[in-house]
Amino acid sequence: MNTYPSTPKLRPTLWDGVVAALVAALAIVTILCFYGRRTGAPQAVTITHRGALIQTIRLTGLTETKTVAIDGDYHLEIQVDSGGVCVTRSDCPGQDCVHTGRITRSGQSIVCLPEQVVIQLTGGTSDADVVLG
Repeated sequence: MNTYPSTPKLRPTLWDGVVAALVAALAIVTILCFYGRRTGAPQAVTITHRGALIQTIRLTGLTETKTVAIDGDYHLEIQVDSGGVCVTRSDCPGQDCVHTGRITRSGQSIVCLPEQVVIQLTGGTSDADVVLG
């Protein structure tokens, strides 16, 4: 009687390599489809304060950084350049508008609820139906 249990051979075969290569290729194609496809750059920034349009800034051809100040119950400082827009300073409670960070794609927005300011990138083509966060 044999006292050693039989051990299966666990060596990779040629077909294992083919399957691994196909999975890797599929992953690369998926990444390129979702992240490699760039949509049109945003064309303009619209800034509204309490429902009224304050300013529209065209991003195409913008060479320097513009700073827009919003004064109301709270003070906001908005920085706009050709790549996008962000709120650099605000004295509102919570500071969600500052923590949103820089937005760069068409359809994205920054909202300051206490001051009722909405900053939105428009134009170009949006790559999603809805942009969250």
